[in-house]
Amino acid sequence: MNRYEHHLAEAARRHPRKTALVAAGRRVAYGELHDRVERFAAGLAGQAGLANGERCVIFMDNCVEAAVGIFGTLRAGGVFCVINPTTKRDKLAFVLADSGASVLFTQARLLPVALAAAAGAPALRKVVVVDGDGRGATIDYARLLEAANAPLAAPEVGIDIDLAMLVYTSGSTGNPKGVMMTHANIEHAAGSIGCYLRAGGDDVVLSVLPLAFDYGLYQLLMCVRSGATLVLEKSFAFPQKVLPLLARERVTTFPLVPTMAALIVQLRNFDPQWARSVRCVTNTAAALPPSHIQALQARFPQARIYSMYGMTESKRCTWLPPEELARRPGSVGIAIPGTEAWVADEAGRPVPPGVVGELVVRGGHVMQGYWNNPEATARALRPGRYPWERVLHTGDLFRMDEEGFLYFVARRDDVLKSRGEKVSPTEVENVLYAIAGVREAALVGVPDPVLGQALKALLVSDDAALDARAVIAHCRAHLEEFMVPRLVEFRAALPRTATGKIHRSRLQAEADAEDMAMAATAEASGVVEASSEAAGA
Repeated sequence: MNRYEHHLAEAARRHPRKTALVAAGRRVAYGELHDRVERFAAGLAGQAGLANGERCVIFMDNCVEAAVGIFGTLRAGGVFCVINPTTKRDKLAFVLADSGASVLFTQARLLPVALAAAAGAPALRKVVVVDGDGRGATIDYARLLEAANAPLAAPEVGIDIDLAMLVYTSGSTGNPKGVMMTHANIEHAAGSIGCYLRAGGDDVVLSVLPLAFDYGLYQLLMCVRSGATLVLEKSFAFPQKVLPLLARERVTTFPLVPTMAALIVQLRNFDPQWARSVRCVTNTAAALPPSHIQALQARFPQARIYSMYGMTESKRCTWLPPEELARRPGSVGIAIPGTEAWVADEAGRPVPPGVVGELVVRGGHVMQGYWNNPEATARALRPGRYPWERVLHTGDLFRMDEEGFLYFVARRDDVLKSRGEKVSPTEVENVLYAIAGVREAALVGVPDPVLGQALKALLVSDDAALDARAVIAHCRAHLEEFMVPRLVEFRAALPRTATGKIHRSRLQAEADAEDMAMAATAEASGVVEASSEAAGA
């Protein structure tokens, strides 16, 4: 029995009637969850024929069945891979084919997309469907559980160093990459995070994050590890419907991403009663602007706010002790317990405090590599200071202060260059977020023959009176001149990735495409202007 199935079995043995999951109005106790997992595992090994080490892709909403699929796959000795339900056919087809999945677990409303994608996956043998009719090559989930009238009889399969999950990154260009994590990787990451968050069995966690997003996935894994309760919602699209759950379920822990924080701090009718039981608010995916940290502290006065940095390839890298927030609001902290992180030059050597370089991470939470992608693996995992290890080169630019606290600067590919100076979009965006009424902000570069790149701010604002001149004046008062945007554009919304981050690379691509179109128009009109000037001469 692998480590995480052991955690579930222990929770079921000790507290069989305690609520494990609350989802879509359903409450499932640990004893019931464990029984379903055992039956699903037996069905996977029997009817679906899942062998040890084979992959099961789970393509569905945040729901009880998704949790059963994750733990059932592990119990059967398989490798699970959760895919966001908004994923389109072509991307799902790529994941199914690239992972060599043997089983696809989905729900009836997603079946048309699932079957269309499955047509291009030669290794796929069975499709298990929640609320399906069991026709064709599909297996109905309820019937699969009924047929497995006894727990999985197979002996314990797999050990800690075996692969447990594949998490496909939502890369901005090209096909996604499958991050390989072992049982030991998961246990190390969850144990380290649980340690500094002071996680325990009395916690109630409200998560609106997709299980396909590793930040959301670990809410489930960590709750089962400690025997806590997870309240699982599908999204944060309607905050006024979700936030009352904080009080109703007596939530103690509330994980956020920056776009959620932006919505919360802008709410005019936030009820203080919602926050009374919350003792822990966490953030990762991207750094929170300092102004949002202050606003969250006012909204959740009883909570410790954890500003963190992570990436799929190592789950979590750094955390900032809440007592340091006032002193270092722009920092994402220090390496998580049991790991190391430093800022390095191009050769991987540590750089002095204040110098910008690439963040490098070592520890038991670092991935095994990218599935079927040795070239990308070699770029990310490189020899460390000891002959037996490979360390993770994150591709993110950081600096460290004199006391060892880390500050995110930018993704290496996000850095803009204006007037010969490097500009971190994050630094400018933090200043933009401090403007009253600004809900979302992104900075892009527009090619400029003099400046190299002219900076353009893209904003979503609740203040109809806010104009470009006020934005530029605010930036000029808080930033060096070369960092001040020359252009400001207001939009109704900014695009986001599947993990809730503002899709800066898409916005930059749009800016580049717009510039090319304008250049072509200008070139054509320039011929006319030159001819007119010649005629006038």
